Amino acid sequence: MAQDSDEAARTAWFGVGARFYVDLARAFAGALLFALPLLMTMEMWSLGFVVPPERLAIFLLVGIPLLTGLAWLAGFRDDVGWRDALVDAGIAYLLAALAAAAALLLLGALTPDMSWHEIAGKVALQMVPAGMGAVLARSQLGQRDEQDAEAGRRESYPGELFLMAAGALFLAFNVAPTEEILLIAHQQASPWYGLALLAVSLLVLHAFVYALAFLGQHRPPEGVSGAREFLRLTLPGYAVVLVICTYVLWTFGRLEGLPPLPALHAVLVLGFPAALGAATARLVL
Repeated sequence: MAQDSDEAARTAWFGVGARFYVDLARAFAGALLFALPLLMTMEMWSLGFVVPPERLAIFLLVGIPLLTGLAWLAGFRDDVGWRDALVDAGIAYLLAALAAAAALLLLGALTPDMSWHEIAGKVALQMVPAGMGAVLARSQLGQRDEQDAEAGRRESYPGELFLMAAGALFLAFNVAPTEEILLIAHQQASPWYGLALLAVSLLVLHAFVYALAFLGQHRPPEGVSGAREFLRLTLPGYAVVLVICTYVLWTFGRLEGLPPLPALHAVLVLGFPAALGAATARLVL
């Protein structure tokens, strides 16, 4: 009896299995891994203070369905239900806030003389990318054994588009805070640059998903041509990428004061790395 009691103590604390705490530690590590480039970016420190609170609130609200969907497709626990996915998303947000705050404190980006508004803004702006890392920790850092049901969700048409959106958001979020996006759009005075970026982004998105034989590459249904798949998935995927880019640039205030055509050009510039993120999302998420 005593041996059984000792075994139970080793495998559970406070009524929770030991594996859950391993999952939490892995998720915390995933949050740091995904968010570290942004945590060490000076523009993110300043944007956390200047981005209007209502935009930060919208950004955090948008993160809830994003993290819930990622948890359902490839979360850091083995649960597959939507209720479990929502719980995982909430846990990921909490771990993301803790990881971001700890890293910013360690880097000296948070100091005692800062206002609560500035501290909250800096941490909140990091929570979505860090939360993505926390949610995806099982597939990235753990031994992932994909089940048939999970694979089926990822292979579905909504699942494909969702993963593209997640990949686009993550990579766009890493690049959009920098001044270089607007600088590149300004340097490319000719609209032909914008058209070239559009064409190359579409090519990259389609090639990475279908043509280059990467591990995890999508395979079109038997008898369906590449041209049809281009119309069915690549074009809608790129439309999702542009919507994501527009939203991210708006969140950071990068489109304010820009006429429609320069604003569109800036979206196309950001759309190039975001399309790469969308194309590789299914391979790495």
